[in-house]
Amino acid sequence: MNSTTGTVDFKVGNETYQTWYNVVGDLKSGKRPLVTLHGGPGMSHIYMISHTEIYSLYGIPVIFYDQLGIGKSTHLRDKPAEFWTPELFMDELDNLLGQLGIGSDFDLLGHSWGGMLAADYVAQRQPPGLHRLVISSSPPSEQLWEESMRGYLEAFPVEFKEMVLKHEREGTVSSTEYQAAIQVFMNKHTCQTIPWPEELIAAFASVEEDPTVSNAMSGPAQFHTTGTLRTWSVIDRLHRISCPTLVTNGPEEGAQDYVIVPFIEKIPKVKWVRFAKSHIAFFEDRDYYFKAIGDFLRVD
Repeated sequence: MNSTTGTVDFKVGNETYQTWYNVVGDLKSGKRPLVTLHGGPGMSHIYMISHTEIYSLYGIPVIFYDQLGIGKSTHLRDKPAEFWTPELFMDELDNLLGQLGIGSDFDLLGHSWGGMLAADYVAQRQPPGLHRLVISSSPPSEQLWEESMRGYLEAFPVEFKEMVLKHEREGTVSSTEYQAAIQVFMNKHTCQTIPWPEELIAAFASVEEDPTVSNAMSGPAQFHTTGTLRTWSVIDRLHRISCPTLVTNGPEEGAQDYVIVPFIEKIPKVKWVRFAKSHIAFFEDRDYYFKAIGDFLRVD
């Protein structure tokens, strides 16, 4: 498979960092490339690598990259929480598009946090070269996501719920008991493919290796956002997304149906595809997922 990796310089103020990328396919092939935005925040791109299927099936070049502070891009463990904002990652995306020479003609797919970033980026910056947007298993506000996840927690036994919330209140989320409980929860509401694919395990390991971005933007607790995203919402800007947009979700994930309603109601040119399980349809419902994405991207 034709694959090219490299880094581009990304300047923030007086400092220069590196954004690592991987292009699968040929950017000069004449086919519009798909840029992917991984989730987290603070999780490497590796769990999304199955999106090479878009190239294998349809010949569409696919671009992966590790966002700043993550994976193979520059790590910045000493930066304060206020450094890590959606605007920083929008600037990084703009820079990457420019450096790769594709800013005038591209599609964009974001999963989870990546979809939050994608929606906000398109709503605020309205990039003229963007043709199609895919928002995959993402909420339009952090409040809706947290509310959804807390609702799922209520369905677990009382003792389980109280134990989890006690650890979060007391700041003992690194305990073996809490971590084991979160794995049980995620097996139901993050990925129902058991055992988890190696790429997903590796992506979660990347957060443990350097939790700087994750802690700054989300915080260490699963059910209580304490980071810079705690008041984030794109709902009042969604009407500014003018390109054709595909929104996907599953019935047993944080971005469940009622959570994504603002996307469906406020984005003018929107299509909704609902998969069968939880948060990572490209593992849980692979064939249908890639067919739905390919059908959407190839309309024009």
